[in-house]
Amino acid sequence: MFGMGMPEVILILAVGLIVIGPKKLPELAKSLGKGIVEFKRATQDFRETIDVNDEVSDLRDTVDTIKTDIKEQLTDKPKASTQKQEKKTDKPDSKVSEKSGTVNESQEDNSHGK
Repeated sequence: MFGMGMPEVILILAVGLIVIGPKKLPELAKSLGKGIVEFKRATQDFRETIDVNDEVSDLRDTVDTIKTDIKEQLTDKPKASTQKQEKKTDKPDSKVSEKSGTVNESQEDNSHGK
């Protein structure tokens, strides 16, 4: 038990028997037993509540991490798509300038030939 040996338990029971009396000792022991059982149930419920709160806290942390990751990805995507659009718009402009340059050259060749 709580670091008590058999002699200590017998001494406590003997003192209890003398102080309380033989008629009320069984009733007291019964109510004490019920109290201990209720205390154990309350303690177990409290532990389960703490465990549930820990699990909920862990889940909240996970959800917050996922939200942060999603926000970062969403903010990175528009930047990446803007960069892709800039690259796409740069390429046609350079082709147009190349075409206009070749058109100008071919027109110059035709005008020299005439």
